Amino acid sequence: MTAAGTVALHVDWTRCRGRGLCTELFAERLARDEWGYPIARDGSGTRDVPVRPDERAAAADAVAMCPLQALRLVGE
Repeated sequence: MTAAGTVALHVDWTRCRGRGLCTELFAERLARDEWGYPIARDGSGTRDVPVRPDERAAAADAVAMCPLQALRLVGE
């Protein structure tokens, strides 16, 4: 869940298989853990990664390109 007026990239870890494409497309906010799964670069361990307005295009690309549809933007 996000605060009013904010957007976050939600990672559905039950769908993800750790291919890493999202971490390449949205490297500003995503890193990979030791098994290849996306995690917030800030180390918070949350599945909802905050997205600044200037990062929305990169986040939308990651959502669109995810082969398993494990990502979505919430709070739009």
